[in-house]
Amino acid sequence: MEAEKYKLCLYVAGKTQKSNNAIENLKKYCENELKDQYTIEIIDLLEHPHLAEGEQIIAVPSLIKKLPAPMRVLVGDLSDKTKVLVGLNLVNDK
Repeated sequence: MEAEKYKLCLYVAGKTQKSNNAIENLKKYCENELKDQYTIEIIDLLEHPHLAEGEQIIAVPSLIKKLPAPMRVLVGDLSDKTKVLVGLNLVNDK
């Protein structure tokens, strides 16, 4: 059976260092842990501010794991690999 694909949405605000770090960290973790089992959508709230309200984004960068359930929200530059992997349900919190 094929593994369930991860659908991830990363909300950023402009091309800041924090946004760039979050994008780089997320791509690195996904490539190492999920191989081809993920899609990442990067949404710049400076270009699409109306999207923040629908997802109730109050801080950026924010990562929303839409699939597989349960939905999870992680905030920050995603530099703490363990927290990100636990947040995405890729490893158990020991």
